[in-house]
Amino acid sequence: MLDLFLTPAYSPFAFAFAMMIGIGAIEAVGLGIGHFDLDADADIHGFSMLDWLGIGSGMPILIWLTSLLACFTVCGVALQQVFTAVLGVPLHWAAASTAALIAGGAINRFVIGGMSRLMPTFESTVISTDDLLMRRGTVLEGSARRGHPARAKVVDQYRQAHYIMVEPHRNEDVIAQGESALLVRREGSIFFALPDTETSLRLN
Repeated sequence: MLDLFLTPAYSPFAFAFAMMIGIGAIEAVGLGIGHFDLDADADIHGFSMLDWLGIGSGMPILIWLTSLLACFTVCGVALQQVFTAVLGVPLHWAAASTAALIAGGAINRFVIGGMSRLMPTFESTVISTDDLLMRRGTVLEGSARRGHPARAKVVDQYRQAHYIMVEPHRNEDVIAQGESALLVRREGSIFFALPDTETSLRLN
């Protein structure tokens, strides 16, 4: 098997296997970088590529990546073994890698889903971008006007700071530097807010 990994047809899977071992070692000594948050704007008619890949399950990124590399390696080696047995020669490494990535990505979704159910005590402080809605942000630089967003700071329920771009929800509003505002909607990377200068929105 070692000799097979040294051939060009198996080289992508040998590389993936080596990466998997290295990342596993990093996780083992506690140097993992933990969770990650990706905006799921890749939805197409309700279908999310990130969900299909298993991203967003709340698992640490290194565990997710290790699982993906393992699935890619197993699928690739199995595919090359089948083609060698049937045709007498393995697939070209590029074709085999593409097929293994598609199959491995699909399998990894279910693997990660199963792992997340086996780790019920795993707690995440990662939030979705939309979780910032209905929270208050403070403008840090300049003044926010329609068409001219300003940089603002929002603190989530875990007391983590997020830096976003804000515009007023209404055309006539201006949110000056240092003022706070309630985030009411989002379009892409821009949040729209109602200024706290209105009596009904002021903090107690």
